[in-house]
Amino acid sequence: MPDSDNSQPSKILIADDNEQNCELLEAYLAGEDYDIAMAFDGQETIDKVAEFQPDIILLDIMMPRMSGYEVCEQLKNDPATTSIPILMVTALNEMGDIEKAVNAGCDDFLTKPVNRLELTTRVKSLLRVRHLTNERDRLLAYLQDVDRDASQPGVFDGNSDPDESDDDDLTDGDGSEEQDQA
Repeated sequence: MPDSDNSQPSKILIADDNEQNCELLEAYLAGEDYDIAMAFDGQETIDKVAEFQPDIILLDIMMPRMSGYEVCEQLKNDPATTSIPILMVTALNEMGDIEKAVNAGCDDFLTKPVNRLELTTRVKSLLRVRHLTNERDRLLAYLQDVDRDASQPGVFDGNSDPDESDDDDLTDGDGSEEQDQA
């Protein structure tokens, strides 16, 4: 789903220590217009997020150097990355694993083996939410700018008609019109 404001493909970061899993997820998403990057351990995932600035992250839990839980928690605690949706994709399917992933801040959860339709549907849905949230934030920032500009002296305040002429320069102070003394 292209970003509505610049028509660029959505960026997806796939993080899994198993290269074949990354390639499979990439193949499942290949029919869409996505820019896809991959990371193969937890620390590389953190580094790639800063570099690639993805719109969504598909994150495995069991990874070297830093688990998916730790990656998710770190990203969700950082104001710069907290709004990036994280879809946990893992072989772990116990209720405790799902609960731990949700507590770490993940936005959705898929168990392996991944169903292609389920993956593509969830990715599209999370991207839609991400882009709508971005659009809302842009509009709120714009409205704050308009409000700030409108409250500054000398700026049209919306209470007067800008097309009305100012008659103050035609009176002599007591309301009577000045006579041209030529």
